[in-house]
Amino acid sequence: MNIAIFTNTFTPHVGGVARSVEAFVAEYRKLGHRVLVVAPEFANMPEHETDVFRVAAIQNFNASDFSVALPFVDQLSEVLDEFSPDIIHSQHPFLLGMTALRTARYRQIPLVFTHHTLYEQYTHYVPGDSSTMQRFAVELATRYANLCDQVIAPSQSIADLLQQRGVNTPIAVVPTGVYPQRFASGDGAAVRKQYAIAADATVIGHLGRLAPEKNLAFLAHAVANVAVEKPEVHFLVIGAGPSEQEIEQIFTQAGVADRLHMTGVLQQQALIDALHAMNIFAFASCSETQGIVLTEAMAAGLPVVALDASGVREVVQHERNGLLIQEHTTAAFAGALKQITAATAQQRETLKQGAKATAEEHAMSRSAAKALQCFRALAEHQPGTPRGERDWEDALAWVKAEWDILRSMAEAGTAAVGSTLFATTEE
Repeated sequence: MNIAIFTNTFTPHVGGVARSVEAFVAEYRKLGHRVLVVAPEFANMPEHETDVFRVAAIQNFNASDFSVALPFVDQLSEVLDEFSPDIIHSQHPFLLGMTALRTARYRQIPLVFTHHTLYEQYTHYVPGDSSTMQRFAVELATRYANLCDQVIAPSQSIADLLQQRGVNTPIAVVPTGVYPQRFASGDGAAVRKQYAIAADATVIGHLGRLAPEKNLAFLAHAVANVAVEKPEVHFLVIGAGPSEQEIEQIFTQAGVADRLHMTGVLQQQALIDALHAMNIFAFASCSETQGIVLTEAMAAGLPVVALDASGVREVVQHERNGLLIQEHTTAAFAGALKQITAATAQQRETLKQGAKATAEEHAMSRSAAKALQCFRALAEHQPGTPRGERDWEDALAWVKAEWDILRSMAEAGTAAVGSTLFATTEE
């Protein structure tokens, strides 16, 4: 099967969607499928890439680490003619997601959309952020989903939410999987030595983009509170982003800056080694659609302390592989961290084994098999028409795709503004 993936984020960008795309691409290719990735240009891209078509883009949009693909895509049609996709898989409802919709309609092939992100949680990256913009993001994603042939939700929480928002396209739950064997062993002792952390210290860790939507100020306050009470506690943070300085300030104000260790972005074995330097993995984000970093941490044998939220509750099972906190307060979170630090060796081992078992249940091979099952079902029920017989149909499909795009954006804007007016009237 030939699968064309359209994504607004891809390597070398660090983030959940980029990592998800990379993982699925690798698994599909391992199983003998051909995959074409259509993605924006990023700084420091790999020099040689196989079956990747890069689109010119604005770098570091609005002072972020995102690239915004420009709307005019030269040569893509020729590349797709040669590739001859059976499925178009969009990772976003805008920018290259719109290109994916146009492509699928014009070529009369199925369009799949993975709803990776709670977009209303990310509008602060767009100039003019407001509650209206947040409602527009929700409406646009919902209406885009209803223009697709299949929607993939990374977790049951998101599937339920999409249905509540009015998505009537069939939804399949397919989380991004993990490769448990890759995370099974690492040199945690070397990482502790690098950061002058004692072998018997308790290391609370975190991995991810260090950005406001990840609730990192909350997390830093909770961990700093534990570090103040327990001199043996250190905080090891893997990642980079705009929230780095805020985390440092919180630890400095608490008087425990010497026990905060920020590694920056780590890849491959260096990342795995750092995970093995930890005793507990802490996660406070409420904007996730799935828990990729959670399953990776669990594959390294780490119990997880996390807030109960979408994409998290499917992975963290209370007292089996960690602690799932219902009360969203720093005191409750800090209390859960203290509970694990005070646990007996047997209790910690039970959580460790539960974490590893959960990682096995979320193996990447299972996730890829579920996605491919969806693709095959769509391809089998949508036979194509020979290209030479459908010139007029092509023209109509192109016009209809443009009309659907404009209409969905207009309706999303109208719904968002209408909600604002209604709320103002009610007040």
